[in-house]
Amino acid sequence: MFAMHQGFCYTYIVASRSLTLYIGMTGNLHKRIFEHKRKIYEGFSATYNCNRLVWFERFADPRRAIAREKQLKGWTRAKKIALITKSNPTWIDLSEQWYTTEQLA
Repeated sequence: MFAMHQGFCYTYIVASRSLTLYIGMTGNLHKRIFEHKRKIYEGFSATYNCNRLVWFERFADPRRAIAREKQLKGWTRAKKIALITKSNPTWIDLSEQWYTTEQLA
């Protein structure tokens, strides 16, 4: 797992197995991805099983993370897929090793 440093914000993309995408921003990526995996909150990502972290960026300034989230949400699906594929060509779950099976049960 990469180091989570206080004061950083993250813009991220989670995907379902059928490649439905959800874009979000958070100050605690580890906690937020856990919430997606456990479907803690009702909504789009829970409904469409978007729980696999496929891309993220880290920012020191929350305003930049919010701006990036808005930018990505305005992109075409093809452009979002190209962004993910550039850094994660096999679309592996980047958070795969973060949690134990017991935590996710």
